[in-house]
Amino acid sequence: MEGMTRGELAKKTGLSMATIRYYEERGLLPAPRRVASGYRIYSDDYLVKIKFIKDAKSLGYSLKEIQEGLQMLSQDMDEELLKELVRNKIIEIDEKVKKLHGMQKMLSGLLETPQGDIQNYLRSFRTLDD
Repeated sequence: MEGMTRGELAKKTGLSMATIRYYEERGLLPAPRRVASGYRIYSDDYLVKIKFIKDAKSLGYSLKEIQEGLQMLSQDMDEELLKELVRNKIIEIDEKVKKLHGMQKMLSGLLETPQGDIQNYLRSFRTLDD
């Protein structure tokens, strides 16, 4: 039997068998071939695809974006298109960083709010029956 079972693939990639199955169901990974006994057999190509998925996830890509990327890579993808996708992700990350900095500034400002103001604010949430 040439190839790996799902369990062997899981061990080699560090993913659970359930995650591999989920990626297949979502269309991120193609359905593996089956041998006469019914076992799914995975080629070494799956190692490359799973590494791509893991790397892309660590860079903040959603599973939907990863699936789209895998579909593009399975066709003739031009280098400029790949660069454009990366540039767009950088812009998206920059926007998220700006929002996070704004949230951080707001929260830092809240820490400087006088205690009396905080107590009045908290009291405004209490019911009149208290």
